[in-house]
Amino acid sequence: MASYNKLIVITAPSGAGKTSITKRLLKTFPQLAFSISAATRKPRSYETDGVDYYFIPLEDFQEKIKRKEFAEWEMVYDGKYYGTLKGELERIWGKQQVPLLDIDVKGAIHIQQQYPKSLLTLFIEPPSIEELKRRLQSRGTETPESLQARINKASYELSFKDHFDHCILNDDFERACLEAEAIVGDFLASPDLPEEENSEESSRQ
Repeated sequence: MASYNKLIVITAPSGAGKTSITKRLLKTFPQLAFSISAATRKPRSYETDGVDYYFIPLEDFQEKIKRKEFAEWEMVYDGKYYGTLKGELERIWGKQQVPLLDIDVKGAIHIQQQYPKSLLTLFIEPPSIEELKRRLQSRGTETPESLQARINKASYELSFKDHFDHCILNDDFERACLEAEAIVGDFLASPDLPEEENSEESSRQ
């Protein structure tokens, strides 16, 4: 039986390494498919629409919120919305793959509420706030103000780490990847939910 009713979320403060670990998991497990988030911000030079994000104008994003097209959404920073479209999850399940979400902490909590019985959540913890600040600075994409906003947000998000199934300390990237691979491998190998139970869960959205 296909694992189409399963869902995996990786969450962390910005700069903790969740995107790098997500890419590693996608290479390791062919049954996983990256869930492309929607965003209202402009793409960075190295990002491609429909690959890294669905870049959606603010007015269109807000209209999709009204039509309840998101599994989760949030205004992460002032005027900048991010979210996971329900249609994106359905697209991946339709290919009989398991969606892998790389999303914000609040978004991950919303997904937990929506899909409580078919979900694995991983929280990637940075070694320290100081190291997180260094990683963000090294990107060269932050102003002093936006850097401070991200650090403040990260400190807040760290307080939620115990809300998730597993917390992985990313003080050594290879070790963190191996730990994530072991956890995800066990989850993918576990029995699927009965189809009717998953359908009942989805019908309550």
